Amino acid sequence: MTSDAANPVVVDPRKMGRIFVTGGAGHLGANLVRRLLDEGHEVRALARPGDDNRGLEGLPLEIVEGDVRDLEAMRRLVRGCTHVYHVAAKVSTLSPSAGEYQELFETNVIGTRNVMQAALENGVERVVLSGSFSAVGYDPNDPSKPSNEDMPFWPFGQVLPYARTKAQAEHEALKFVAEGLDVVIATSCAIVGPHDYIPSRLGRTFCDYVNGKLRAYVPGGFPFVAAHDIVEGHLLAMQRGRRGHKYIFATAFQTLDDLLEHFEAAAGLKRPMLKIPSRLMAGVTGVYSGVLSRYFPNVPQRLTPGAIAILRMGRRADTSKAERELGFRPTSIRKAVEDAYEFFTRQGMMRPASTRRAKPRAEAEGT
Repeated sequence: MTSDAANPVVVDPRKMGRIFVTGGAGHLGANLVRRLLDEGHEVRALARPGDDNRGLEGLPLEIVEGDVRDLEAMRRLVRGCTHVYHVAAKVSTLSPSAGEYQELFETNVIGTRNVMQAALENGVERVVLSGSFSAVGYDPNDPSKPSNEDMPFWPFGQVLPYARTKAQAEHEALKFVAEGLDVVIATSCAIVGPHDYIPSRLGRTFCDYVNGKLRAYVPGGFPFVAAHDIVEGHLLAMQRGRRGHKYIFATAFQTLDDLLEHFEAAAGLKRPMLKIPSRLMAGVTGVYSGVLSRYFPNVPQRLTPGAIAILRMGRRADTSKAERELGFRPTSIRKAVEDAYEFFTRQGMMRPASTRRAKPRAEAEGT
């Protein structure tokens, strides 16, 4: 194995043994385990008892139950695996309660430390940690300036607790690099694509849009990544990444107008007539989101104050390092949206076009 920039191929996938994947039932994990199985790998996937684990059902892999917060369980379940993808994380754009703060920290920070400890003790050859673009730094004077891997995390202002925990998770991983563990960080932007069983907040928003429950939207944008691309990025990070390095994977910056246009083409929809200014929407959600979080925690919130703040920043992602060192080549957000639409329709989470009173698809694409 080598890890210098001149010879970046560090892992031969043909020689990989059993692969341990945490978070395999989530959006990224469900796409990742399918790709690994398609390529002939032996996969052991972690499922947390009581969670929605449909993303793993019916697949030819070993499913083991456990929680990343349990160090002894991680030691036992990583044993016998040669490579690890640590994908599991608690994602939140809400204002957490005290208990939720603790769960975020224990899952994302302590959980990462436990997986790294188990990997080090069991002689794992390489770990790929799924990072979050929210934990990548940016220029506070110009948030829309493309962010790269060298920009330090900005800890001030409207920083989501989730972002703080993901930045801490990377720090925990790098501490184990200093102890001799080979770790590479694969940073994901907002994922668009199929196998979104739970679904993600973006997936729920798409379902609401197609099912006629979304009557308005706010302007703004963010770097999005096709499910295919972020899975490809994880495989490239495992095979060619440099030890202790981080790589950002994104397909394209998209505004909400862009995404809605893609869904119009895929589903034959007419866009909601009402576009609410993000400044106004941020003020409104700032009031009701706190009330809902405190008194009605099970009521889903689509555009939270945190999500709106992120959209208003208009952040961009610089993927040149991944392209240069790993050979990453982004594909198409339009195709990812089409794949997501087909998946949600098959799952019965979206009404197909034939059951809705809408323009035919050909007519929608021609307008």
